[in-house]
Amino acid sequence: MLLVLLGAPGAGKGTQADVLAEKVGVAHVSSGDLLRKHRADKTELGTQAQSYMDKGDLVPDDLVIKMVLGRLAEETDGAGVVLDGFPRTEPQAVALDAALEGKGIDRVLYVKVPEDELVRRLGGRYNCRSCQRPFPEEAAGSGKCPVCGGELYQRDDDRPEAVMNRLKVYEEQTAPLISYYRNQGKLDEINGLHSVEEVTSDLLKSLEALAT
Repeated sequence: MLLVLLGAPGAGKGTQADVLAEKVGVAHVSSGDLLRKHRADKTELGTQAQSYMDKGDLVPDDLVIKMVLGRLAEETDGAGVVLDGFPRTEPQAVALDAALEGKGIDRVLYVKVPEDELVRRLGGRYNCRSCQRPFPEEAAGSGKCPVCGGELYQRDDDRPEAVMNRLKVYEEQTAPLISYYRNQGKLDEINGLHSVEEVTSDLLKSLEALAT
């Protein structure tokens, strides 16, 4: 099974992708995690991507495509993948369709959240340096991750000036994907204002409907 999880920054894609991967038995492939790993490992692709990420801009398609397709090639057990953060642009979606060689995407799940709520979530978000989990500002008081004890920090692209730019870039470059996948008959829209548990339940119901 090949799933794509769409939504603006702050919509909760990473959290939901982790849950879906566990419940459905597929691998969670996050383009954001891949980008940060390449940057931390100082790979050639990571070095090229760093300046874009620090400003809150989207990394150019060719760099992201190389990273993600390389990661997909590592999944050889055939169980499937849930893609989080990729594709982000229509050219990326076209490249993914071509790389799949006719196998196709089974379902595109769009977690929709209004902009004012996205700004609120992102402006107070902190991440763990060790496990990379995101946490709201109220959980960051101790400076330690409540899951693994790692250090909590605010990423450059979660600072107020970068947040607005990220959402603007998303609207300009990523939102057209909604129409792209809707026209393919693969899109299912999920209300991201609900609780984490309710969103998970709605996502699983969408996949159950796919299986019938």
